[in-house]
Amino acid sequence: MAAAVYDPDPSFCHWFVDLAVYAFGRRRVMAALVDYLRVGTDAERAGAVRAWYSAHVPLRSGRSPAYAPGGVRDPALDESQDIKAAWLEVALRVFAATTDLRMRHCVLLDLPTSRTAYPPHLHELLESTLASARLHPDQHMRRWVAAADHGGG
Repeated sequence: MAAAVYDPDPSFCHWFVDLAVYAFGRRRVMAALVDYLRVGTDAERAGAVRAWYSAHVPLRSGRSPAYAPGGVRDPALDESQDIKAAWLEVALRVFAATTDLRMRHCVLLDLPTSRTAYPPHLHELLESTLASARLHPDQHMRRWVAAADHGGG
C-alpha cells in the first residue's frame, strides 16, 4: 500500500491498489488506507485519498480465477461497509483537526455530499463539518456545502 500512497499520480497509483485488492482483499486494502488517513503525514493522507478511489475497483473474473464461476474466495475479504464508514469518520475528523487548506480540500472534496451516504452515527460530525465549511472563506468548501445543502449527488 505504501507504493500506492506514495505514488503522486492518481492515474498510476491504481495499479498498486488493484493488485493489492486482488491479492489481499478489498477490506484489508481499505483498512490500510484508513490507517494512512488517520495517522499519516499530510503527504501520506493525500496519497491515501488518491488511492481510496481505486480501492473500489470492480472485481472481475478475468482478473482472478477466484472470481470466476466456480472460483473460491472468502467473501469476508471484500466486505467493506464498516471500513467505508471508518473512512468517512476519519476524513471528517482530519478536516476538523487540520488548518492546512490543501489538506482540508483533499479530504473534503473527496467526501460524498449526500447525507444518506453517511451512517447515522456520523450525522452529528457531518453537520459540524458542514457548519465549519459553510463559514470558511474558501469558495471550494462553500461549493461542497452548497451541494450537500441541496441534496448532494
